[in-house]
Amino acid sequence: MAEVAGKAAAKARQTRPIPMAQFLFESDLHGLLKLDAPIPNAPPARWQRKAKEAVVASSGPPPDATAPSPMKPANRPRSTSKTPSKTPGKSASKGQNTPNKTGGDRYIPNRSAMQMDVANFLLTKEEDSDDTPTKKEHQKAWAMNLNGYDVEEAKILRLSGKRLNAPEGYQNNLKVLYSQKSTPGSTRKNGRYIASISDRILDAPDIRNDYYLNLIDWSSLNFLAVALDKTVYLWNYDSREIIQLMQMEHPDDYISSVSWIKEGNYLAVGTSNAEVQLWDIQQKKRLRNMVSQSSRVSSLSWNNYILSSGSRTGHIHHHDVRVAEHHVATLTGHTQEVCGLKWAPDGRYLASGGNDNLINIWPATQGDNVSLRPVQTFTQHQGAVKAVAWSPWQSNVLATGGGTSDRHIRIWNVGSGTCLNAVDAQSQVCAVLWSTNYKELVSGHGFAQNQLVVWKYPSMSKVTELKGHTARVLSLTMSPDGSTVASAAADETLRLWRCFELDPARKKEKESSNKSSIIHQGIR
Repeated sequence: MAEVAGKAAAKARQTRPIPMAQFLFESDLHGLLKLDAPIPNAPPARWQRKAKEAVVASSGPPPDATAPSPMKPANRPRSTSKTPSKTPGKSASKGQNTPNKTGGDRYIPNRSAMQMDVANFLLTKEEDSDDTPTKKEHQKAWAMNLNGYDVEEAKILRLSGKRLNAPEGYQNNLKVLYSQKSTPGSTRKNGRYIASISDRILDAPDIRNDYYLNLIDWSSLNFLAVALDKTVYLWNYDSREIIQLMQMEHPDDYISSVSWIKEGNYLAVGTSNAEVQLWDIQQKKRLRNMVSQSSRVSSLSWNNYILSSGSRTGHIHHHDVRVAEHHVATLTGHTQEVCGLKWAPDGRYLASGGNDNLINIWPATQGDNVSLRPVQTFTQHQGAVKAVAWSPWQSNVLATGGGTSDRHIRIWNVGSGTCLNAVDAQSQVCAVLWSTNYKELVSGHGFAQNQLVVWKYPSMSKVTELKGHTARVLSLTMSPDGSTVASAAADETLRLWRCFELDPARKKEKESSNKSSIIHQGIR
């Protein structure tokens, strides 16, 4: 019996630990399969090591800390400082710390949100060549109903959770390092400075407040001609000298138009008694008096030695100033006064605008007493057309402006007869000029602002407005260098606006190009 009892006790001692060992094994296995549980016997995390090192450093080194250890380099200090949170070389005010708030700019997924079974299925599945299209459609529908997405098109590692949104008011300080937007300091300014006030103001007493007259013109020799009632004055822009050139003898007569020849040494003067006078400014002497019109001459324009005059009757006469029989051609295309008249820079066409709301384009011809027809007639304006100007860069482009009942500026292609652009100026258009320095044009206006407006070409967007006149602008003219615009208004003042002035670099480049062109002309 004693022997049997001993065997039973030994057997009991052998079988008793088995349930405990099995429990420990299952616990370890469960811990390994649970991904969120801490890993036993694992090395401490980096932050734990750093915290431990900081405690050791603050409490002081152990007694044998300075003794060299076997198999390790001697006297090699171990850094206990924290990882710098700022970029080396940056100041404290510009340093940028890594965001440490919950819900920052980075999305750190949670392992519990990973669908490991779907990933395992996608990795281990085999291609089944026997699947029919109908079967695949059924499988796709089942997958959509069960999972909410198509398993066949899913990613291997799919996260079912949603990313956390940043808290309200949070701003990521790192985004300025990778921003593609240029800083204000490196942004180039495309515009230029245009003075909003006039550079100079001149008195113009007794100037006639008549929309249809052309009373100022600027010569290539820098003389500004101004017609004040019955007297013509010349103002030398360089010396500021004022010269009285001529005066009408009869008290009822007045000056209705002035125009310089291209060379700038002769001035044509149109009068209210239907005369066209030619004056030499150097001799201050009248060279000839040409009479062919039957009413006042309100517009003049030169084309080499041909002087064209427009009158109140609607007729345009060509005068050859070299010969005694000066009247060489008559153009009859207007039924009312011709108030706008301009030859193209290349001399191919003459543009005329009248009080009958018409614009006629005439070809350049030669011959005695020839009556011609216009090659183009534009009828879109609803008011008198006095503002007429040719583009200095495109010989077939013309700008025109209508009166009070029209108020539009229109850009024309005289070759095709099409209107390229039209803009509502909101007021009477009295004059239009093209800039030779910029792709822009300037217009003078009447009521209610009485302003000058600079327009960008070809968009016809408004660049700026120049205000100062207290009555409507009557005429505009430009200086020979293209930088200054002179405006004559019914407030009896002349104002000079430096609205097209070149910067020094562009001015030097333009002067060099002009010198080279003069040299080529001399060689020819």
